[in-house]
Amino acid sequence: MAPLFGWWQRETHRGTPVIVKMENPNWSIAEIEAEEDEEELVTRDGSFSSRSRKKNAKQITWVLLLKAHRAAGCLTGLASAMVSLGSAVKRRVRSGRSDADPALVPRGENQVVRSRIYGCIKAFLVLSMLLLFFEVAYYFNLWRLGMGGVHVLMDQVHEGWQRLRAEYIAPPLQFLSDACTVMFLIQTMDRVLLCLGCLWIKLKGIKPVAKALEKDPESGLDYPMVLVQIPMCNEREVYQQSIAACCNLDWPKSNFLVQVLDDSDDPTTQTLIREEVEKWQKNGARIVYRHRVIREGYKAGNLKSAMSCSYVKDYEFVAIFDADFQPMPDFLKRTVPHFKGNDEVGLVQARWSFVNKDENLLTRLQNINLCFHFEVEQQVNGIFINFFGFNGTAGVWRRKALEESGGWMERTTVEDMDIAVRAHLHGWKFVFLNDVECQCELPESYEAYRKQQHRWHSGPMQLFRLCLPDIIKSKIGVGKKANLIFLFFLLRKLILPFYSFTLFCIILPMTMFVPEAELPAWVVCYVPAFTSLLNILPAPGSFPFIIPYLLFENTMSVTKFNAMISGLFQLPSAHEWVVTKKSGRSSEGDLVSFALSKKDDSTGLRVGGSVPNLNELAKEEKNTNKKKKKHNRIYSKELALAFLLLTAAARSLLSKQGIHFYFLLFQGISFLLVGLDLIGEQVS
Repeated sequence: MAPLFGWWQRETHRGTPVIVKMENPNWSIAEIEAEEDEEELVTRDGSFSSRSRKKNAKQITWVLLLKAHRAAGCLTGLASAMVSLGSAVKRRVRSGRSDADPALVPRGENQVVRSRIYGCIKAFLVLSMLLLFFEVAYYFNLWRLGMGGVHVLMDQVHEGWQRLRAEYIAPPLQFLSDACTVMFLIQTMDRVLLCLGCLWIKLKGIKPVAKALEKDPESGLDYPMVLVQIPMCNEREVYQQSIAACCNLDWPKSNFLVQVLDDSDDPTTQTLIREEVEKWQKNGARIVYRHRVIREGYKAGNLKSAMSCSYVKDYEFVAIFDADFQPMPDFLKRTVPHFKGNDEVGLVQARWSFVNKDENLLTRLQNINLCFHFEVEQQVNGIFINFFGFNGTAGVWRRKALEESGGWMERTTVEDMDIAVRAHLHGWKFVFLNDVECQCELPESYEAYRKQQHRWHSGPMQLFRLCLPDIIKSKIGVGKKANLIFLFFLLRKLILPFYSFTLFCIILPMTMFVPEAELPAWVVCYVPAFTSLLNILPAPGSFPFIIPYLLFENTMSVTKFNAMISGLFQLPSAHEWVVTKKSGRSSEGDLVSFALSKKDDSTGLRVGGSVPNLNELAKEEKNTNKKKKKHNRIYSKELALAFLLLTAAARSLLSKQGIHFYFLLFQGISFLLVGLDLIGEQVS
């Protein structure tokens, strides 16, 4: 390779491109490496050669240049990342868009009610900043610089503050801290037991076993009638992929019917979905399109309306898929057989897999949570107690179980959990299949994920208030009642968000200003790290994200706590249903490849009808983007808590609490990044 200039030359040294100064421009990197190896040789009598005793100064310079080059590359990358981060923060602040904008407040919700928690956090932040200033002034004796008796007065004030916090503030704070610690330990033990149950299942190879279907599908003898429902609402990004996947299920054509339940209020979306259904009808698929004029009850109302059709009584089973779900062709063949010979089974649930789990940091963290939910929580509960919460999609119901349980009800925003609890109270058993997956999407933006989590955590509290009398009066065993009340609802739906927010966002910062109340380091660091490790075991590839996962879960406790309170006390926000925004990343490529995969299929179902008109779709998407633009925004509660935790971290330095300082510092930074919407999808 020719020299660049003078004695300098560009080479690749052990996989790293470098620019080195050469003693001889004809030397190569291989020759230098050979010379390095030669210097390590020793003579036969065990003494080093003279050449190895005298290091070449130019070679040492070359090594130093190599290390300097690598360090400069790291610093350059870090500087570039910081500049990008700074520009993103600047854009976010200049835009002025925040979750406090009146346009973003859900319909029917009072702005005063919405801002109560935020107001409490702001007051706490102001008080903590005043206390920090006061403690710093006392620590450095700043008021002794004043004239007269100012320092005497301030000493008396500080002594009074110490007596006040020791006698009146510290005891209740310590009691609350101990109570939350006990809740934390109970919840940790619950996680440990679930993981041990999952380990036992894997070691013993326990899994639900289904009876085989009739080998000849044309006879239809062992292929019962199945109704496939696809509820959707304004989901133009994904409607084609779900319709195509459901129409191509490997099941006798005469034995299943696809219902497309369109609740869209956008006329263009309605037209697109109706035309897609007509394409599949022309290709021979048994599919119908339903649209409600009066959209009441959200998804529950949509499913309830569909079940009122006269032809539904001809179908023994009902399979439900949300608009972004793509069941594999053999989905029904792997789920429906579990009902055969098991008249007590009311639901067979498959697990989810995600087409965009590696899209950004937010989707990676969601994947950790949901992998634990399916592989540990639902699998263990399905094997040992035959009960778990229905996930609302990717499941097959026995129609008789739905009818005996009272059908779909619009009283909460978690209609899937509602019907599951009522079916369990009527004695129906559930089967979870961990080896049957159904592809779907994860929310890619923090705004969409935040709204989804609010619905998922407010609905269970609404349901608990409504179902508690029915649980107590039901005829199921005492053990099942205790599991429903104390584990399913109280521990996992109420206590978990309560202690997460209270312990790490309120009590921990307060103990920095009230050192008489202590929070041990093992509660702050070691136990949370252990539980995070347990949560990440079902997704071992996500192990490098264990620390971001721990911090992000504490950050999300604000949203979950707010949702839990709104559901428990029936606030207006608990009744708001927002459809999770889909990106449709898998729709175009998957549908085209799927349509081209079997051009000569005798049924004709995989030819032509499922292929989307990509040009028209692009035009529609362009017109939609002109009308509706996505924006990143600032989240006020998260920002206020970020500054509160950073203030507490600064106060912890005065008490020399090392582990508390680092936890508060990184947790504050986590809240800051989330508050500025720097996690998840970034809109330029």
